[in-house]
Amino acid sequence: MKGIAAYKENAIATQPRGRLIVLLYEGAIKFLKQAQRELAAGNMAGKGEYINKAVAVLNELDSSLNVDDGGEIAQNLRRIYQFVIRHLAEANVQRNPQYIQNVIDCLESLNEGWKTITT
Repeated sequence: MKGIAAYKENAIATQPRGRLIVLLYEGAIKFLKQAQRELAAGNMAGKGEYINKAVAVLNELDSSLNVDDGGEIAQNLRRIYQFVIRHLAEANVQRNPQYIQNVIDCLESLNEGWKTITT
């Protein structure tokens, strides 16, 4: 198993920055879809765990922004990340699958934009 983990880590570490951002978005989306499944199954602990994983990814995306060089785009992305994190906190407390879906839709849209500029 150590070989597989090392391979995955190396595969991620050698990706261009834009591709890493796409992978982070995909990871957050995957976690949120799993949170929806856990919520539908009545597993509130699982729902919370997956929402927290998605929030960790969003925090990573937010902390990696270079607002000085990125200007208005970076500032707008920061606002979006902070908004969706608050929205996910609300989704977690209210157990609202639509709130989770709203964030998924937003992240999918952002991800499509990143895919467009990184290919």
